[in-house]
Amino acid sequence: MFDTPSSHVERRLNGLEKHLKQENPVLLQVVQSFRELDSIAYRMGILERTESFATRVPWWPMISILGTFSSGKSTFINHFLGHKLQRTGNQAVDDKFTVICYSKEENIRTLPGLALDADPRFPFYQISKELERVSPGEGQRIDAYLQLKTCPTEKLRGKILIDSPGFDADAQRNATLQITDHIMDLSDLVLVFFDARHPEPGAMKDTLDHLVKNTINRSDSNKFLFILNQVDCTVREDNLEDIVAAWQRALAQSGLTAGHFYQIYNKEAAYVIEDPQLRERYENKLQVDMADLQLRIQRVEVERAYRIIGVLEHTAKLIHLECVPRLRDWVARWRKAVLTIDAILYGLIAVGVASGIMVHNPPLASWLDIGLWAEGSTPWQSVLVDFLAATGTIALLSVHMLVRKWTARFMSKGLLKEVEQSELREYMRKGFLRNTGPLASVFRKQPVGWGRLAQMKLMRVLKSSDSYVQNLNDQFTNPSGRSDVPNPKVMLEVN
Repeated sequence: MFDTPSSHVERRLNGLEKHLKQENPVLLQVVQSFRELDSIAYRMGILERTESFATRVPWWPMISILGTFSSGKSTFINHFLGHKLQRTGNQAVDDKFTVICYSKEENIRTLPGLALDADPRFPFYQISKELERVSPGEGQRIDAYLQLKTCPTEKLRGKILIDSPGFDADAQRNATLQITDHIMDLSDLVLVFFDARHPEPGAMKDTLDHLVKNTINRSDSNKFLFILNQVDCTVREDNLEDIVAAWQRALAQSGLTAGHFYQIYNKEAAYVIEDPQLRERYENKLQVDMADLQLRIQRVEVERAYRIIGVLEHTAKLIHLECVPRLRDWVARWRKAVLTIDAILYGLIAVGVASGIMVHNPPLASWLDIGLWAEGSTPWQSVLVDFLAATGTIALLSVHMLVRKWTARFMSKGLLKEVEQSELREYMRKGFLRNTGPLASVFRKQPVGWGRLAQMKLMRVLKSSDSYVQNLNDQFTNPSGRSDVPNPKVMLEVN
């Protein structure tokens, strides 16, 4: 039995539902709404049948750790997990993005990047295609960019942790920057590390621009936490406040005027602080900031559930409020252009043919005018009429199809420039191609696949997304404050 693209997608969604059935029943229902959204998108042509909106969002909570090399990222990860998982050092020791997940096995395993590229449950599903688009040839070298590690710690159960290679924007390849942007988009929490031992942040303008400036205007900017690590280096000079102020000024120059640095260090590898008062001050600050970081990490399960529902609602609204109106407008402009060009060309053809016959062959013109339509015309004359009519129809249809194709290709270049959002641009490109294809009627006023039934389905998805949020709220809140209301089981709690 052949494995069709649709059956492949179906198997992936079935596997996802099996996983969520035990982890989170609320999100299990969300998958069904994604299926409805997929069916609408398939008919409209904005989504390939080898794809699903459900596979475009990681379903496990995701924490990414970015930062400059030697900023102590790996040391922080090893301390947090309680395992020496990542190599550490003052220089860059690993140039791969490492996805770390939970495993029951006691032995730590390292798997190639292919394990991530082929599994829709992970955030790098089919990332090789994006790499190939940005840097031709790099998509085949996925193992050079990614690796998967397993770790038997309960802190990872139900979460995914991503460690990035040391960041130096001046030397980054396009493919590496593409992956960095990708994980920043998908993550529920992004920890950005800087090294307090290098108190001249002004020399890192490109790095700060990429890690800070590009995140300021995001709707999810609150998920970015900036961490000044290894602050114990300031003990000897007792100038922690000066260094923090220098970094804050650097961030302000990149546009970040709010927020603060978490100030941490590893006590096991820290400088010996002999002054009791100074040691107490540093340790108190460390305890407060680490407790806050731990709390944010623990909350990602809840934030991920809301974020997935948000993606469902965002995608539905994007189709309803952006794709459909734009496609309707684009197709109307294309239809007007095609019919106008058709009328001009057909008119010129008719005039040209008639003029040519009249000028170069008057007897034929007289015969066409009188003989073919005169009573008592011979059978061969009727056959000739049918032949000329069929030939003319085919010729005119061929001209029309060429006009459709050429006009769509010419217009799409300008129309797609009007769309700033890359996700919407891809939907519009596919949808416009579907609506201007050879089988699409030029007189159709609504986009292909969009009608009353599709609109009802989409409205049902939007209504369901609101109920999903309410169900999550019921798990975590009790606005009435009634003590007789039983405490609902928290489905997101890691078993």
